[in-house]
Amino acid sequence: MGGFPITASQAPRYTGPLPEAVDLVVIGAGVIGICTALLAARRGARVVVLEKGLVAAEQSSRNWGWIRQQGRDPAEMPIMAEAQRIWQDLSRETNAQIGLTQSGTTYFARSEKAVRGYENWLPHAAANGVDSKILSRAEVQALYPDLAQVPQAALHTATDFRAEPWVAVPALAEIALREGVQIIEHCAVRCLDITDGKVAGVVAEKGTVRSPRVVLAGGAWSSLFLRNHGVALPQLSVRSQVAATVPLPDVGQCAASTPNLAFRRRADGGYTLAPNMTSELFVGPDAFRALPKFLAQLRLDPFGCRIKPYGPKGFPDAWGTRRRWAADEETPFERMRILDPKPVPRIIAKLARDFATLFPKLGKVELKASWAGMIDTMPDIVPVVDHTPIEGLIVGTGMSGHGFGIGPAMGRVLADLAADRPAGHDMSRFRFARFTDGTPMVPGPDV
Repeated sequence: MGGFPITASQAPRYTGPLPEAVDLVVIGAGVIGICTALLAARRGARVVVLEKGLVAAEQSSRNWGWIRQQGRDPAEMPIMAEAQRIWQDLSRETNAQIGLTQSGTTYFARSEKAVRGYENWLPHAAANGVDSKILSRAEVQALYPDLAQVPQAALHTATDFRAEPWVAVPALAEIALREGVQIIEHCAVRCLDITDGKVAGVVAEKGTVRSPRVVLAGGAWSSLFLRNHGVALPQLSVRSQVAATVPLPDVGQCAASTPNLAFRRRADGGYTLAPNMTSELFVGPDAFRALPKFLAQLRLDPFGCRIKPYGPKGFPDAWGTRRRWAADEETPFERMRILDPKPVPRIIAKLARDFATLFPKLGKVELKASWAGMIDTMPDIVPVVDHTPIEGLIVGTGMSGHGFGIGPAMGRVLADLAADRPAGHDMSRFRFARFTDGTPMVPGPDV
């Protein structure tokens, strides 16, 4: 089950005619969209998922595969607990081996300041029934006996999970199909169909679907879709890079974060590697518009993001990407079916060297694949999950690198919001209006 992220070279699996009318249209077939559709269908709704590219082809198959409570924003933790329960339930329903494993998460302490940050976060874990704790140097060495340099301490949560994203999300799509959800790939939604100020459906490249409710789960494309309707959302996307090693001896089952890199064991015996705490922002018009909202995040970690002066052609915030179009015009979503940023060879090669330095007994670490993805992020590093100013449109986006793990529970919340049912959690931290009502942008825990 080595698998790799889904790419544009793969042909669509889910085709067919558009339905005339449904109860709910979901825009985007990533983990958030698929889970929303599945859980809405289980409540009796007629649902269609419209995807401009392929199921899980963007960040939902490119992420690290962590399903963690550790380090979460306190407002996310009850939702994450629900997500972990749903993951376990769904893993028993799928015909695929998604690699769901309760292997734990470990964050190595980089400094005394990091230890204090971990200690400050622990009360949130305790309040949510999570068994996180600070490990001593000896306990870290017992967990990772082959480490070249053992940190003074680490934050550890034994109950966290991992899974294989490129297997898991398509497997969830298959469950959704069995529950009656219709999925149509290579069918971009161009715009909403709005009547008397309310959603009446969507206009897609293949036609119109009538629906009183629409959930926008478009990942890095969500802000662009909303802007065409005159709705501003300060969402940016940053590039994160990942490498996959060949099968290696077991040097640790826990997903781990060290000063230089993050790593996790994969089901095929290899490790997934990624740079820790670094990403790249391609500057475009939206970056300038959103800058005031992101100042708090920049002050917290001024060197955590490398700035690139412009994005590749066709990217959501590239300088040449159109911001406005009509229902009968080709859109940026059709011009770029799959957002497939290229990894930087220099950065990928360093990941292999850093992993070999961390565990010298491995010798030279060979890689079998590398890729990159665009993480949709918000100024306070928590998502937007709420109704929008357009009546009938609900948005679930800006998961800020947390989407894969929390996806099943956020999908359940979005399905209930679309049906005018209670969310079941305090969602005030994730409301849409926080960007316009004067709410200070307070990033989540620095853990």
